[in-house]
Amino acid sequence: MSANLDLVIRGGTVIDGTGRDAFEADVGVVGNRIVEVGAIAGKGAEEIDARGKLVTPGFVDIHTHYDGQAVWDSHLAPSSWHGVTTVVMGNCGVGFAPCKPADRGKLVELMEGVEDIPGAVMHEGLSWEWESFSEYLGALERRARDIDVCALLPHAAMRVFVMGDRAVRLENANQGDIAQMREIAADAMRAGAFGFSTSRTTSHKSLHGDYTPTLRAQEEELTGIALGLRDAGTGFIEMVSEWTQPTVKDEFAMFRRVVEKAGRPAVFSLAQRNSQPDTWKELLGYADAAIADGVSIRPVVPPRGIGVLLGLEGSQNPFSGTPSYKAIAHLPVAERARRMSDPALRAKILSEDPKTGSTFPLFHRLSFAHMFRFDNPPNYEPKREDSIEAMAAREGRSPQEVAYDILLEDEGRGLIYTPISNYASYDLSASEGMLANRNTIMGLGDGGAHVGFILDAGYPTWLITHWNKKRQRFSLPETIRRLTSDTAGAAGLHDRGVIARGKKADLNLIDYDRIGFGRPYVVHDLPAGGKRLMQKAQGYSTTVVSGQVTFRDGEATENLPGKLVRGQQAELA
Repeated sequence: MSANLDLVIRGGTVIDGTGRDAFEADVGVVGNRIVEVGAIAGKGAEEIDARGKLVTPGFVDIHTHYDGQAVWDSHLAPSSWHGVTTVVMGNCGVGFAPCKPADRGKLVELMEGVEDIPGAVMHEGLSWEWESFSEYLGALERRARDIDVCALLPHAAMRVFVMGDRAVRLENANQGDIAQMREIAADAMRAGAFGFSTSRTTSHKSLHGDYTPTLRAQEEELTGIALGLRDAGTGFIEMVSEWTQPTVKDEFAMFRRVVEKAGRPAVFSLAQRNSQPDTWKELLGYADAAIADGVSIRPVVPPRGIGVLLGLEGSQNPFSGTPSYKAIAHLPVAERARRMSDPALRAKILSEDPKTGSTFPLFHRLSFAHMFRFDNPPNYEPKREDSIEAMAAREGRSPQEVAYDILLEDEGRGLIYTPISNYASYDLSASEGMLANRNTIMGLGDGGAHVGFILDAGYPTWLITHWNKKRQRFSLPETIRRLTSDTAGAAGLHDRGVIARGKKADLNLIDYDRIGFGRPYVVHDLPAGGKRLMQKAQGYSTTVVSGQVTFRDGEATENLPGKLVRGQQAELA
């Protein structure tokens, strides 16, 4: 191979995604494939000098919610800003297909409540060119993007499609319902779905407070759907649960039975609840035992606390549910802050109950003991003595007063960081313990969702900057493996995630000395003028998708080589 190379990346330090030690090499690309790794004598139509840079596979994120954004947007930021070149969306049982026209409002309300995507954004942004899941995939396929997308079949959408209002009322599925869902699941897998997802958590509610339709789905129903994956011979199962039905052990045993009967791999979300600080260890033990027995059930874990950002610019703050705040919530941020500075309004808001009128499903998990002023640069590892509760005790004020004043800082742009998971002991020991287990999968960044109060899609950058660069807890080859071949393999994407001949040419060139991230900020760039939190990354000098440069020094090129990936991918020959 010589003169016919389309792209040559020269002289970089290759970390190939397998976990083995770094090595110096050139990487040659033809079309969308890597064709040479080593000393390349020939020239490429395009050449990139990678001396002094790391060359890694593109990152694969298997837990995102770009189901709507992928319909209306060709740039799947912020994930694509953080080295991610492939995402799996449709997690947690929510999505937009299959869907009958009469049920569109139900799915929008559920997505608005569960994933904090404003209804107006979805009503304007979604084209609804589909009814079946296959037709939804067709709509995704018609748009070019900066990264590849893979879709899971969401249980809630399918359940409403089959059962209508009975699903919303949480009625049990009958035999006819289950048979139809099994058939839909098999057809979706054959059309290109990567699996099916479901939710069994009370934190997932619609905008009006209704629980997700999948909350009480019986084992027989879950098994029937999983057998649809077995019928098709492809796909994995993704589940989020509170693990309390009736006990952690019982719920996991049920999940394991479903997985065993289907003969398909499964993943589940695992994080430490502040109210149940040790349950994650129990679940990790059950997962390890299942894997030892040959049953593939792997936990997907966050590398730090799952952090809610509360502020006047976002969609939630500690006073969002009070009547007096609601009366001014429509005003521009600066005007809102000015009015809230008035002593009379301040006293009134502080005297009102914020819980009764709250539409925030996670409100019950908020605690001033786990709220912190979010400074610049952002600190995701605050100390116990920095909590708003501790600040209030030192100052002789109420936590509500301290929180109120933080929100008004910087003309109303002050933020409060609230890690609702993985921070029970005011450190990252839970995340460290989870990541130390090779059966866990790094994820739960939720890119595309929680647009007004959670911004964790930059987890890949955090993993490198904190756990490798700052703490040196995990080697760089192991850190990159967790972002590439490990996540790709878990999703069934065996054609990517490793720098080797025949693999897909998804690559990152990283300036290790510069890699980092900025403070989150709000933009109004969603359909209908909707707002979202965003966070830029530094240090990604070049990102390549399918052999084409998509980003240079954090700036997007005009190339949009990202496609819909239909079904799990074998290794390229």
